[in-house]
Amino acid sequence: MPSLLSNRLTRRILRPAAALVDKRIQRSASGLRTDLETLRREAKELREQQTELRNQQYAVGLLFDRTGRSGHRVPSPAEINGLVREIAAVSGEDGGLARRNVTIAFRNVIALESLAVGRLAGSTSNILGKLSTVPLLKPPNENVLEIGTLHGLFAATLMRMLHRAGVEAELTIVDPLVGSQLQPGAGMGAEPTGTPVREDVVRANLALGGRAGAEARVQQGFSGDPKVRSAVSDRKYGVIIVDGDHSAEGVASDLEWVEEIVAPGGIVVLDDFGDRSWPGVQEAAEKHLASGTSRLELLGRVSTSAFLRARA
Repeated sequence: MPSLLSNRLTRRILRPAAALVDKRIQRSASGLRTDLETLRREAKELREQQTELRNQQYAVGLLFDRTGRSGHRVPSPAEINGLVREIAAVSGEDGGLARRNVTIAFRNVIALESLAVGRLAGSTSNILGKLSTVPLLKPPNENVLEIGTLHGLFAATLMRMLHRAGVEAELTIVDPLVGSQLQPGAGMGAEPTGTPVREDVVRANLALGGRAGAEARVQQGFSGDPKVRSAVSDRKYGVIIVDGDHSAEGVASDLEWVEEIVAPGGIVVLDDFGDRSWPGVQEAAEKHLASGTSRLELLGRVSTSAFLRARA
């Protein structure tokens, strides 16, 4: 029996249906080509966006990563929230004011550290905690003493935070300024910025702190030196930052001196309190406060800094 499709009549009858099928197949193929072209275009756009995002992240990293610092400057939401709670508890202010200060302090840290010769010492939480809390504790006068300054940048940033709170400070700094950071037994590595610890460096950074920084009194020497103490004990200080010798003996000696020169109601910030790298700080502080004769009262701790207030 001859094939049905070889029959001329049959082919004539089926020709319109075949043509319709061909058109549908062509439309389907054209649609697939269009879809494929669309997918290729979108994939190319995604690759370009990914490259742009990588470049943006790299540029942001240059501003915030740990290169040339003691640590990165990328706090997590949990870290900031924790700081806000601790600052509010120590200062007695509400969380809104604490969060505002932390935010402004962070912006100052990034701005000044970007311009600085050298760096700020410590973790981001530690630095922000000190900068944010001191103004909220309302120091009784404008005199500020920093014992141990490294490159002078923390003092400059604190001057800005105090100024925005209405306090145009009178700053005094005590530091040996011998070319490198001195912390016996700390196993300190090389300075990450490569910047020497010298008075010219400190002065350059203090200029970033406005008038108070530019006009700061810098006394070179060790805080335990009687001549150094005599030179800067000409006033009572509303704020004293204790960030010098971190050994238990050194901290004990500084606290004994602080008792003599802090103003009634003055704020004492004891840096690296509770930091496991510096056990002597907390050891000496707790022993001093437990003596029963101290004028200093512990207000609390923010990150790794203890805040104390002097009784009258």
